[in-house]
Amino acid sequence: MDFEYSDKVKALQRKVEDFMDRYVLPAIPRWSREVAEGSAHPPVIDELKALARSDGLWNLFLPGLGADEPGQRLTNLEYAPLAEIMGRVPWAPEAFNCSAPDTGNMEILHLFATPGQKERWLAPLLAGEIRSCFAMTEPDVASSDATNIQTRIERDGGHYVLHGRKWFISGAAHPNCRFAIVMGQTDASADVHRRQSMVIVPLDTPGVEVIRNIPVMNHLSPEGHCEIVFRGARVPAANLVHEPGSGFAIAQARLGPGRIHHCMRSIGQCELALALMAERASERKAFGRALHQHANVADWIAQSRIEIDQARLLVLKTAWLIDRSGNKAAAKEIAMIKALVPRLQTQVCDRAMQVFGAMGLSPDTPLPMLWTLGRVLRIADGPDEVHLRSVARQEVAAAAERRGANLPYFAAAQAR
Repeated sequence: MDFEYSDKVKALQRKVEDFMDRYVLPAIPRWSREVAEGSAHPPVIDELKALARSDGLWNLFLPGLGADEPGQRLTNLEYAPLAEIMGRVPWAPEAFNCSAPDTGNMEILHLFATPGQKERWLAPLLAGEIRSCFAMTEPDVASSDATNIQTRIERDGGHYVLHGRKWFISGAAHPNCRFAIVMGQTDASADVHRRQSMVIVPLDTPGVEVIRNIPVMNHLSPEGHCEIVFRGARVPAANLVHEPGSGFAIAQARLGPGRIHHCMRSIGQCELALALMAERASERKAFGRALHQHANVADWIAQSRIEIDQARLLVLKTAWLIDRSGNKAAAKEIAMIKALVPRLQTQVCDRAMQVFGAMGLSPDTPLPMLWTLGRVLRIADGPDEVHLRSVARQEVAAAAERRGANLPYFAAAQAR
C-alpha cells in the first residue's frame, strides 16, 4: 500500500484548496445571512456551482464515468483527500456537485439504472440541475437492520403503489429536490434479503407528502432531515431500480463509497477544529501562561493530531481496498471507519470547545455545528453499535478458522 498522493491528486488538492480560499470561505457570511432569511437553497450556492464547473471541479466523487458524463473519473483513493478539503465547510460539497445524498443516488443510478432512468434522473443530477434524497429510515422499526423496512411497494398492473412513512430523509426540504429513491418491501414472503426493492418516486407524485423538517440536536438544517408519508403514491413500474428484490444489495453497494465520503469530510472538519483549538490555545492566557503551556491542553492538541492521522490512514486504506477488490472485500474496514471517525469528530470538537470556553458553545465559532455533525454521523448510515458488531463478528469468525493455531504460544507456560 502506497498512500503518497499522485501528482494528479496533489494538483487537484491545490486547485480545490484555492477554490475554497478564493470563493467558498468569503461566501460563508452571505450563506449564513441567506439561510437566516429563510432560504432553503441560498442563491450563493448556484453562483459557486457555476464557478466550480467552469474550473473543472465537478462530479469529482464518481469513479468510472463514461466519456459522455462530465467528471474527473477519480478512484475512491484519489477522491478521498479532496472530500476532506471540501468537508471543512459542511455545505461546500454542493458547490462541486459532490454532496450527499446525491452522490450515493448518482452511484446507484450509474450502476443500476436503465437508459431511460439515466436520461431522466441521472443526467440532470450530474449537471447539478436538480437534487434528490434517499428514503430508507422509518420511525416504527429499527432501520439499522434494513430487513425491518415496512414501507410497502405493491405492484398494480403497470405501476407500483407505495404505502409507508419515512423520516430523517436528508435533503428532502431542498427546493430543487425532485425525487426520492425509496426502499420498501415488494415481497414479504421472499428470503429476508430479497424482500426489499427500490423505486424512483418524484416528490410531486400525488400521495407523497413531506410532513416536516425535523431539527437535529436543536439545529434545523435548511435542506432538511424530513418526515415523508406515502399514501397510495403511484409510480410507473419502469421506475423500479434494477430488479425486484434487489433493494438490500443496492443499499450495500451505495453505502460503501458513501461512508468513505462521510468519513473524509468528517476528517476535514476534525482538522478545522484542531486548527482552531491550537490557534486559540496560542492566543489566550490563563494564570500567566498561554493555554497550550498547560499540560492538559497540550495533551488535547497532541492527542487530536495523533488520532486524526490514524483515522485518515485507515480511511485511505479502506478506499484503496474498495478500488482494488470492491465493497465486499473492504466490508470490515468500512465498518471500522464508520465506527471510528464520527466518535473522533465529537472528541476533537469537544476539546476545541473546551479551549474556547463559552464562545465555543456559540454560533460565533463553527464548533457547535461541527460537533453536531459528528454526533449525527454516529447514527446516520448505521449506528456505531451495528458497525462494531459487524467488526466483532468478522474477528470471531476469523478466530474460529484459526482455532488451535495459537496453542504453541502456551508452550512456555505448559513447560513450567
